[in-house]
Amino acid sequence: MDYVYRIFACFLLFNSVQVVAVVDSEYLPVNTQYNIEITTPTQALGAPVGEWHVRHDQIVNYMRILALQSDRVSLVETGRTHENRPLYLLAFSAPENQQKLADIQAKHIQNLGQSTDKNDPLVIWMGYSVHGDEPSGSNAALLIAYYLAAGNSELISQLLDDNIILLDPSLNPDGLARFAQWANMHKSHNLVSDPNSREHQQAWPSGRTNHYWFDLNRDWLLLTHPESRARINQFHQWRPHVLTDFHEMGTNSSYFFQPGIPSRKNPWTPLKNAELTAALGDFHAAALDKTKQLYFTQESYDDFYYGKGSTYPDAHGSIGILFEQASSRGHLQNSTNGPLAFSDTIQNQVTTSISTFKGALANKSAILAYQIEFAKQTKMLIKDDEFSGYILNEKSDHFRFSTMLELLSSHQIQYFPLSKDVKVEGQLFDSIHSMYVPLDQPQYRLIKSLFSIRKFFDDNTFYDVSNWNLPLAFNIRYQAVKREPKLDKQLAKKLPKVTPKLSLGAYAYAFSWENYQAPKLLQRLLAHDVKVKVAGEAFFASTTQGGMSFSSGAVLIPLSLQQPDDLLEIINSQSEGIDIAIHSVTSGLTRQGIDLGSRKMLNVSEPKVLLVGGRGTSQYEVGEVWHYLDQHVDMPVSITDLKQLGKFPLESYTHIIWVEGSYKEVPDKTVRKIEAWLKSGGIIIGQKSAANWFAEQNWLKTSFKSKNEINSAFETTGLAYKDQDGLRAKQRIAGAVFEAQLDLSHPLAFGYTSKVLPMFRNSALVMRQPDRAFVTVASYVKSPLMAGYTAEELQRHISGSAAVVSHSFGKGKVIAFATNVNFRGVWYGTSRLMSNAIFMAGLINAQG
Repeated sequence: MDYVYRIFACFLLFNSVQVVAVVDSEYLPVNTQYNIEITTPTQALGAPVGEWHVRHDQIVNYMRILALQSDRVSLVETGRTHENRPLYLLAFSAPENQQKLADIQAKHIQNLGQSTDKNDPLVIWMGYSVHGDEPSGSNAALLIAYYLAAGNSELISQLLDDNIILLDPSLNPDGLARFAQWANMHKSHNLVSDPNSREHQQAWPSGRTNHYWFDLNRDWLLLTHPESRARINQFHQWRPHVLTDFHEMGTNSSYFFQPGIPSRKNPWTPLKNAELTAALGDFHAAALDKTKQLYFTQESYDDFYYGKGSTYPDAHGSIGILFEQASSRGHLQNSTNGPLAFSDTIQNQVTTSISTFKGALANKSAILAYQIEFAKQTKMLIKDDEFSGYILNEKSDHFRFSTMLELLSSHQIQYFPLSKDVKVEGQLFDSIHSMYVPLDQPQYRLIKSLFSIRKFFDDNTFYDVSNWNLPLAFNIRYQAVKREPKLDKQLAKKLPKVTPKLSLGAYAYAFSWENYQAPKLLQRLLAHDVKVKVAGEAFFASTTQGGMSFSSGAVLIPLSLQQPDDLLEIINSQSEGIDIAIHSVTSGLTRQGIDLGSRKMLNVSEPKVLLVGGRGTSQYEVGEVWHYLDQHVDMPVSITDLKQLGKFPLESYTHIIWVEGSYKEVPDKTVRKIEAWLKSGGIIIGQKSAANWFAEQNWLKTSFKSKNEINSAFETTGLAYKDQDGLRAKQRIAGAVFEAQLDLSHPLAFGYTSKVLPMFRNSALVMRQPDRAFVTVASYVKSPLMAGYTAEELQRHISGSAAVVSHSFGKGKVIAFATNVNFRGVWYGTSRLMSNAIFMAGLINAQG
């Protein structure tokens, strides 16, 4: 393949005219000579950069060409996207450095936070276009890559002789490809600048998101997606001193660079970080002044949530820098500042990429010193902390626990097993199912943020979530401890998988519903025509391993039903990779609880799920449901546009799932059609505003508090005009964690072992308690806020309100969630409610 690329590169080089280099150099600094043997972006694309939106495959081709032609470039494929596009990271440095790049990298990591050698290299990571419909970054990356690979100037020599430049040209290839196709397919020969033109109005879902319609710039901590996992793996292999994050914003804006709002910096980020960011900002300002560009800083954007590209580095002693360019969202668009050309947006990203290099070189000694000071301060914080670490415990769901631990490991956070049982504040943490996360480790600041339950902040305005506590998200019991318990400092022990051999002469086979992967196993069996029942109540059965307790929701495969001839082969193959013990039950008569032939053993059929999406619905929440069911349940899901819902029969579907959206304009005919399907046995599941809409249709037998009712709780007397933003910040929930109490006897709570359920909320929507018994599955407690910021006025509204409600409607079922149970793909503690709503709904018999 490299041979093919060499031929291709030579073809491009020798079949191009000299003028194309001039076109590319117009974006780049003057007084720079270029190696004519290096293919230019224009030569590779066949058109000047900015004339068309570059596709990801074109970026890949060009980066491979540079790696073949220039001895300053090395390239690695770090992973693949969901759509199997390669993720590339390029390293630029002088040829002699390329020869020993692995040694330079190893030395840098070994000396991290302790070397005082002023000749140590800076590692600068340039990241572009994590949002696919913010393409000026990736298009600029072509030019910056060419500049570094082929340019000759004093600045480039300074940069490459003693430093390493890492370049990630496209952080979101799938989204970029989607948007490039949209912009290019709507481009006219005579450019159309009208903002109302189709070119500037993307279809749903937008190119901002990845394959599953997630915002990858919120995934640096959560690592839900392969793009993020590949990036963080490389981040920790390189630990850059500076990391840039190039974005776009609204068309009517100008240009933003950090620092952001000073009062909204993460409290674990040192003030020196903001000072160095500001020092680099002086170079951005000078560069943009020179080209007479409008810009702003220290407003609108913050540095609080550590899960973004410009903030994750801040937790590691690196300097993360956000850039935001007004977007042309196409090739040319009118704005309040005049016509905005795509080429102009690219130019600004190139300009601030170069100013980043200049600023980093000018402040090199201060940046090198900062990482050392960061490490020293971290050690002092550890010494002064009243706690030594956190003990984690989860007995019933090893998969959920191990998934969280793997996430900690991905962030280089160490944890250890206990050598013996520990009792802390009346709670017992057994050594078999517990782990200890010590605070005395380099990732101290990140750990403190991941375990934070902070509720009060100097500035209560948040650009994103105010809390990202991982144990709460995974519903893992944990406790901060002041003294380190006795540990087994060997590698963390993995619990042995218990795999009882299935008996040919069994009466039935059964497995527990408590494991997070139980819905996946059930779905796989149903997809292979295995006849299955779920237990409406607990039972104690005889198995080949002796007496065994099974909680409500346990899955039973009775041999008395007509099963596939190769049943055992199906069970063994479909349970492969799933850490769930399947037991051979020897008798239908149980020692305690319901018998296996009980009427409370519900027959379960394979669900046929329809997910409502399209314009008017939240692409993020639709994507989160799709991702959960597809990736974690192995369930094929049909996604339809809201406007298409009335155009095809619903009888083919057993469940319809609705997320946050605007449903006011759903035609009456479609509403009547849904209601008839519901009455005849359909199951509707809705969250947030969808649940509110259910209530407005009288399908859901409760109501929601109005926006006016909620906002009236906030005192406005005496507020000045300047207080508007502060009031709006108090009236919203940016993202916080609340405590709900589960009714463990309810089918939607099957598989849960504790009544306490942390639930994430990013909406002020409040569902009232129904006035009927037996329909409330979960309610918020009297003092519900567990972590993050929420105004006391909103806390009082949420106090005692309903979190989950379900009941019958005719022959069908209505299930409502007051919040998003699949938030960002990391809320494993509540996402099980979605699979319960699908598989256990048949057990609901409470009337609405």
